[in-house]
Amino acid sequence: MYGLWKTASVLVAIGILAIVGWHYATGWHPSVKDYTLQGVDLGENPGPVEWGTVRARGADFAYIVATSGADRRDPGFEANWAALPEAGLRRGAVHVYSLCQSASDQANAFNTFVPQAGDALPAAVDIAFHDDCTARPDRAALIEEVARFVAMVETHTGKPMLLRIAKPVDVAYRLSDALARPIWAVANVMTPHYAARPWRMWRASDFRRIDGIEGPVNWNVVAS
Repeated sequence: MYGLWKTASVLVAIGILAIVGWHYATGWHPSVKDYTLQGVDLGENPGPVEWGTVRARGADFAYIVATSGADRRDPGFEANWAALPEAGLRRGAVHVYSLCQSASDQANAFNTFVPQAGDALPAAVDIAFHDDCTARPDRAALIEEVARFVAMVETHTGKPMLLRIAKPVDVAYRLSDALARPIWAVANVMTPHYAARPWRMWRASDFRRIDGIEGPVNWNVVAS
């Protein structure tokens, strides 16, 4: 009987530690003393968001997906884009780049859908490998295409773009070395060092949970 009680006590202790660890992990973010500006970025079709609550939980800005490839527009973008300033949040638009579609078509899709706004943060392009596209162009061709996309969007927005380059893409193509634009690096918890230049923004967690958004949220900090 004593052995059973001992085993049960150990299991309870492990369960408590797991719960405490989960709460710590899902609440963690880099220190505000080190990174004054912090905020969220949402993926495609994020669902309802209470932006006022997100602001109250420490977010200074929000980036939201507007377009993906040349033919997908996020259905919630327009409503969220309008709601962000009302909640006191700076706003930025993201394009999810497709290696399977032309840069010009993708830039035209973004420019047509995303309004010009003087208060907007620099637009961002997300470049990662996706399951729905197996194309792997050679490095020179990809650099040329991404540079064309960036130039067309910057003409529309009037601001330099952010390059959110996933580590596998940068390892394969060294885009951060080829394109002289601010880098938005992606790495959970550990400060990223894979880009050729210092990052301007860092997605530090893709598992944080905050009130106002259902499920995990991408949490970002801006370099001081």
